Amino acid sequence: MTDAELAAALAHEAGELLLAVRRSGQFEGKALGKAGDETANRYLVDAIRAQRPDDGLLSEESRCDGTRLAKSRTWIVDPVDGTREYGEGRTDWAVHVALAVDGAPVIGAVALPGLGEVLCTGKPVAVPPAPEVLRLAVSRTRPAAEAIAVAEALGAELVPMGSAGAKAMSIIRGEADIYLHSGGQYEWDSCAPVAVALAHGLHCSRIDGSPLVYNRADTYMPDLLICRKEHAARVLDLVADFRRQVVSPMPVQPR
Repeated sequence: MTDAELAAALAHEAGELLLAVRRSGQFEGKALGKAGDETANRYLVDAIRAQRPDDGLLSEESRCDGTRLAKSRTWIVDPVDGTREYGEGRTDWAVHVALAVDGAPVIGAVALPGLGEVLCTGKPVAVPPAPEVLRLAVSRTRPAAEAIAVAEALGAELVPMGSAGAKAMSIIRGEADIYLHSGGQYEWDSCAPVAVALAHGLHCSRIDGSPLVYNRADTYMPDLLICRKEHAARVLDLVADFRRQVVSPMPVQPR
């Protein structure tokens, strides 16, 4: 089994387990989210260690012992991206399985179990063309100030939704055109979505245009931009303009 096939299979199976936990009726709310996280994490960690014992591993739900930092190949997983949405019975949550090689997100799968779909690097699909009015995928509860400013400048619509994986995949699925986030994430939040987005020909970077690098000692990642390549330069320019306005001192008004 290739790495791409393994990533897709693991994401799918973890998603099926999560659906089964939710259907069981034994848990609800935060307890459901915790049970789902634990179940999916145990499955993914055990499977990766069995299938790729020489590779590094980083999971949101497992303590990192640091051995991954010496590895060229490291699997980066988020057993439930969007635990809140999963616990609420929504569909905008995901399972992330990715492989970073020398820091680059080269293999990935994002399962959207609530929609019965797995998007992966091994089987890219055609991305629908952008509509006349662009759409920005943003957080349901805390849309980034930069995203709001970019949407206003572009005359775009805001599309609130849950997990990072759901927002990134919404571009491939034709539900949105730009995903701009500046509220802080971790490597497991974006590694698989970025790998999948790159495989589908999308632009992926930090919001200053610099590359996204994974398997670092500090797993915090401040921001992220995923969009069609033809929109990237304009969005990056608008973000830079917004940030200059925010940090520039207010002019002194004459008395």
